[in-house]
Amino acid sequence: MEKAKRYERVHIQLETLLLKSNDIEARMCSVVAVLHQKMEKFFWTGFYCLRDGKLIVRTYQGSVACMELKKDIGVCWAGINQQKTIVVPDVEQFPGHIACDSRSKSEIVVPFRDKQGNVIGVLDVDSKELSTFDEVDVFWLEKIISLI
Repeated sequence: MEKAKRYERVHIQLETLLLKSNDIEARMCSVVAVLHQKMEKFFWTGFYCLRDGKLIVRTYQGSVACMELKKDIGVCWAGINQQKTIVVPDVEQFPGHIACDSRSKSEIVVPFRDKQGNVIGVLDVDSKELSTFDEVDVFWLEKIISLI
């Protein structure tokens, strides 16, 4: 329940904050910064976006990221290809997981859509702990992403 309340506070903060700019990149930066600072188990928080058929890192906070993710491999591409949020309790058990940082133990990937509803990227969040993410994260991160 505490996690849901924290997300609710973050959502309210971002609703107000994102009114200050219509620039999508600025809004993405603010979402990443607030989530990374306010959600204590978020080890790596950022966006990967499609560009010319490639999945390229955009704004993020955390350790150095993989700049481009090999096509159709890993959790981020699974989110893109399946067009749905993917929760991975243990990244070692996910076939084809791409380890940009070996300290990552669990992950959630939320598709990011344009105004027409097309998936244009994902919000990717990693944790150093196993089984960090659940349906509470799915609900709130999808809601937060829709603010952008």
